[in-house]
Amino acid sequence: MKTETAQCCVVGGGPAGMMAGLLLARQGVRVTVLEKHGDFLRDFRGDTVHPSTLQVIDELGLLDEFLRIPHTKVTDITVRTPAGPTTFADFSKIRGRFPYIAFMPQWDVLDFLARKAGELPGFTLMQKAEATTVIREGDQVRGVRADTPEGPLEIRADLVIAADGRHSAMRKAAGLTVSASAAPMDVLWFRLAREPGETMSFLHTGAGFVLITIDRGAYWQVAYVIPQGQYDAVRAEGLGRLRADVSSVHPPFAERVEREIHDWDDVKLLGVRVDRLRTWHRPGLLCVGDAAHAMSPAGGVGINLAVQDAVAAARMLGPVLRTGRTPTPHELRRVQRRRELPVRAVQLAQVHMLADLYPKDRRSVVERPFAARLVRRFPFLNRWTAQFIGVGLRPEHVS
Repeated sequence: MKTETAQCCVVGGGPAGMMAGLLLARQGVRVTVLEKHGDFLRDFRGDTVHPSTLQVIDELGLLDEFLRIPHTKVTDITVRTPAGPTTFADFSKIRGRFPYIAFMPQWDVLDFLARKAGELPGFTLMQKAEATTVIREGDQVRGVRADTPEGPLEIRADLVIAADGRHSAMRKAAGLTVSASAAPMDVLWFRLAREPGETMSFLHTGAGFVLITIDRGAYWQVAYVIPQGQYDAVRAEGLGRLRADVSSVHPPFAERVEREIHDWDDVKLLGVRVDRLRTWHRPGLLCVGDAAHAMSPAGGVGINLAVQDAVAAARMLGPVLRTGRTPTPHELRRVQRRRELPVRAVQLAQVHMLADLYPKDRRSVVERPFAARLVRRFPFLNRWTAQFIGVGLRPEHVS
């Protein structure tokens, strides 16, 4: 088995992993990022870049170059129900330089972060390297073992950052306990062609479904939201029901959905889960992003929280790693304490406060969600919902 060393080994090349790798390398830490795929090209990954993430990129001095990546800007989230449209979140009202959410292909974001990190000494990105387990010495995690095309690899490190997603192999290998909550929905993703100048509200409710449309320039990225666990029932109803539902929201979709959705292979299921580790760390290991707290896709906030975790971890642990010392359990616990309040607040909103926004069965129509009624009655609240979604309770900054 080949053995290499690093001060920090980051497992997972998603938004949290790549941001952590970039920020640690920027501080002079020798860091290796392991990514199990050969590239970042995956369809229907979260593509939101929130104002707080844009602020981090600006603080790194990379904003002008970053915004040259093709993207669209969303300045509000409008919910359309039988009760009428409601501007649920108005990002144009929030403070700061970025009164919008940018929709940008996640592979472009990750390529950008990888390229910038690769310009720094001490940074290594290893692709097609799947971390399978941790290296232990007693209770201490000392690194990871991975499978690569060249054979098995062992990376010894002072700290392992597990950023390998909601099905994290690292947190399982470390024996960390997950506290799960009931997610309110599952999501079917697909895309439909977009006509030039075509506009739509962000969210529509219908009988037994919610439709979310994201403007991706040449096409709409569409989320067909269904009651949790009802995928088999939806398939049994047939594609005809799905096509009719989509067309009922936006009649011009009727021809496109017939032409572009040929079979169920054109529709991708995202089984939504909302969970959180009770303890995010073991001696020598820290979980961040979805590995620590899986989110529902509501508001795209999971990516933002993952990036914020990475910023906090790099800022708080980078100086320790730079001295050649392994962070103590107390220092790892401080990162969790810093980030746990924003995570708990968002999960509370997703599971409880927004629960009635989603269908309970395949017949009922969401008429008047409580959150939408509240914002409709007190319109000034849409500034605070935008602040909560776009910036969060505890935005992190690059030191």
